Amino acid sequence: MSTHGFTGRLAGAAARHPWRTITIWIVALAGAVVLATGIGSVLTEDSDSTVQTESERAQDLFDEHFSATTAADDDGQAPETQEAEYVLVESDGATVDEPKFASMVAGVVAELRQIPAVISAVSYLDGAPGLTSEDGTVALIPVDLAGDGEASDLAAPLVTVVENADAAPAFRVTTIGNGSVWNEVGDLVDDTLRRGEMLGVSIALVILALVFGALVAAGIPLILALASIILALGMTTIVGQAFDLSFFVVNMITMIGLAVGIDYSLFVVQRFREERAKGHAVIAAIEHAGDSATRAVFFSGMTVVIALLGLMYAPDTVMRSLGIGAVLVVLAAVAASLTLLPAVLSLLGDRVNKAKIPFVSGTTYREGGSRFWHGVTRLVTARPIVSVVVTGGLLLALATPYLSLHTGSNSIEALPEQSNARHAWTVLVENFDTGSVITSIVVDGNLADPAVATAVTTLVADLESDADYGEVETVVSPDGAIVVVDAITKLDPSTMEARRAVEALRTDTIPAAFDGIDTEVLVDGEAAWTADYVAELNRRTPVIFAFVLGLSFLVLMILFRSIVVPIKAILMNLLSVGAAYGLLVAVFQHGIGADLFGFRQTDVIETWIPLFLFTVLFGLSMDYHIFLMSRIKERYDITGDNDGSVAFGLGSTGAIITGAALIMVAVFGGFAAGDMVMFQQMGFGLAVAVILDATVVRSVLVPSAMKLLGDVNWYLPRWLEWLPQIHIEGQPDPVLTIDLDEADERTPELV
Repeated sequence: MSTHGFTGRLAGAAARHPWRTITIWIVALAGAVVLATGIGSVLTEDSDSTVQTESERAQDLFDEHFSATTAADDDGQAPETQEAEYVLVESDGATVDEPKFASMVAGVVAELRQIPAVISAVSYLDGAPGLTSEDGTVALIPVDLAGDGEASDLAAPLVTVVENADAAPAFRVTTIGNGSVWNEVGDLVDDTLRRGEMLGVSIALVILALVFGALVAAGIPLILALASIILALGMTTIVGQAFDLSFFVVNMITMIGLAVGIDYSLFVVQRFREERAKGHAVIAAIEHAGDSATRAVFFSGMTVVIALLGLMYAPDTVMRSLGIGAVLVVLAAVAASLTLLPAVLSLLGDRVNKAKIPFVSGTTYREGGSRFWHGVTRLVTARPIVSVVVTGGLLLALATPYLSLHTGSNSIEALPEQSNARHAWTVLVENFDTGSVITSIVVDGNLADPAVATAVTTLVADLESDADYGEVETVVSPDGAIVVVDAITKLDPSTMEARRAVEALRTDTIPAAFDGIDTEVLVDGEAAWTADYVAELNRRTPVIFAFVLGLSFLVLMILFRSIVVPIKAILMNLLSVGAAYGLLVAVFQHGIGADLFGFRQTDVIETWIPLFLFTVLFGLSMDYHIFLMSRIKERYDITGDNDGSVAFGLGSTGAIITGAALIMVAVFGGFAAGDMVMFQQMGFGLAVAVILDATVVRSVLVPSAMKLLGDVNWYLPRWLEWLPQIHIEGQPDPVLTIDLDEADERTPELV
C-alpha cells in the first residue's frame, strides 16, 4: 500500500501514464483555445459599482425617468449606446477665416456624416456659435453617435476618419470622448501586454537557465505557465457568461499566470532533480517531489487563492474581475503542477538536464544546500537582534511615505503625454466651454414647484459663476418628475481638485441653494463616482484585510502546527507590503526617482492599487514563506534542531526563492514599462514588494527572527493539539545531521 500523500499519489499516477495525462491536457487546452477565441464577447469596458452610492442613485434616478433613451425598445431589443465625441482641428499657420482651414473642416465633417453611427456633426461652417477658439486657430466639431455595442466600437470609424485627417500637412486633428479614449486605452493595454510578455518571458528564460544550468529544464516552467494561461482564459470565457468581467482580466491572467506558473514548476523541477541526485528512480523521484514540493505548491496556491478571494468583496466589477482572473490562473497553475508537470518529467527523465550551459553549476546538487546561503544564514543569525531591528527598521522607514497617500482615478492623466486624446482634452479645456466630462446634478423635484424652480435657478447661477465649470444646461425628464443640471467640468476628473469641487457641491453649493426644500439632490459624474468609490472602498478594506489575514493565519497554523509561525508570517508580510506602499507613494506622488525609472509623477495613486497590491502580494509572499518554512519544518521534525533547520531551509531554498522572485520582478517590471500610469503603478508596486520580500524578509528577517525565538517558533497550545497533522514535505526517513560545510556535491545525471 502506498505511503504517499494525495499529491504524491497524483504525481505518481500522472508519471506512470504520461501520454494519457498529456493527451487529456491537450484536449483541455484545445477546448480552452476555442473558448478563448470568444472571450471578447464576455468582456466589457464598463466599471460598474456593486453598491448604491450617491452617484449610482443619481444614475438610477436618471434612467428611471428618462426611459425613452434607457429602456429597451418596443421590440425587446437592448437600448442604443449614445456617445458624444469632440473633434478638434488645429493649425499653426492658418485661421478659421482662411479657405484652406474651412476646406479642411468641411472635408472632416463630410466624412464624419458618412459614418452610419453619427447622428449629428456640426461646425462653425453651419453657423453654430462657440465652435472656434478666440485666436481662430482651433475649430471644434461636436459629434453625437448612437448604435449598438461598446463605446469604443461605436467610435472606431470616427477615430479612423480623425487619424486619416491628422495625416494631412499643416493641420492636427484629434478627438476626445468616451469611445475614442477607450480605443486608445485598448491599444495601450495591448501594447503593454505584448511588451510585458516579451520582456518578462525573455528575462525569465535567462534566470531559469542560470538557476537550472540547462536549457531543457529552463524551458519547462515557461511551457507550464503558457498552459496555465490558456486554460484560465478558456475558463474565464465560461465564467463570463454569468458575471460581468472587465477586459483588464486578460492582463491579470497573463501577468499572474507567468509569475506563479513559472514559480510553481521551478520548485517542483528543482525538487525532482534533487531526488534524482539522491539516487531515486525517475518515478520514485517524481513521487517524492509530489509529496514535498508539489504539496507545498498546492497549499501555497490555496493561500494565494484565499488572499485573492478578498477582491470579491470589492465594490466594483473591475476589482472582482481581476480577482476572478487571478484565482482561475492560480488554480490552473496548481493543476498543471500536480498532473501535467509530473507527466512531462516522466517522459524526460534525466534529459531534463540536457543542453547544459557552460560555467553554470545549476545541475550540481549539494546535500544540505548552497554554501553561500548557509553563509548568509550564519551571518544574519550571529546577531539576531541587530538583524531584526535593522531590517525591520528599514522596512518601516520605506513605508513612511504611505502616510501621505492620496488615491483617485488617473483618467485623462493616465494616458501618456504624447496621447492624442490627452492633447485633445487640453486643447478643449483651454479654448472652449464645452467638453466631454460632465458633472450632473439630479434634482428629484418638479419645476412646477416654485421653491424647486427658484433653487435650480440659484444652482445654475452659482455653477455659471464658478471658474471650474463651463457651459451649464438644464434638462427636464419627459414626465417632469426630475430636473438634471449638466455642467461641463474644466477640471481633469482624476485630480484631487475635481474631488474637492464635488465635495464643495455636496456640502456647500447645493445645500445653500436648496435650503429648507425637502427634495433629494444627487451629484453624478466621473469625479463624483471616484469620490464615492474611494469612500466605499475605504469602508470595505478593513473587512477584506481581516478576511485575508484571518484565513491565512488559520491555514499556516494548521500547516505548521504553530501559532508563532503564522503571527511572524503576517507581520513580516505586512512589513513588505507597507514598504511597497511607501515606495509607490514616494516615486509616483512625490516624484522621487520617477524620471530614473521612466515613470510619470501623478497627483494620486489609482484607487484600486493599494487593495490590489495587498491581496496579490500577501498571496505571493505566502508562496515564498511556505516554500521556505516547509523545508525548515521538514528538517526540524527529523532533528529537533531549530538553528540547523533554519540553515538547512534557507540553504535549500535560498537560490530558488531568489530566482523565482527575480522572475516575478521581470514579469511585473515588463508591465511597469508600459505607457499607462495605472500599469506603471501596479507593476512597480508588485516588483519592489516581491524583491523586498524575497531578499530582506526571507533572507534576513525570517532566519534572524527564528534564531531569536528558538523552539518557541513551534509553540502550539495544548488545547489546539487536536488540529490535523499535515506534513507539507511528506514524511521523510530520518537522516543524520549533516555538517553543512563538508556536505558533498553530486551531479543528478551521474547518480
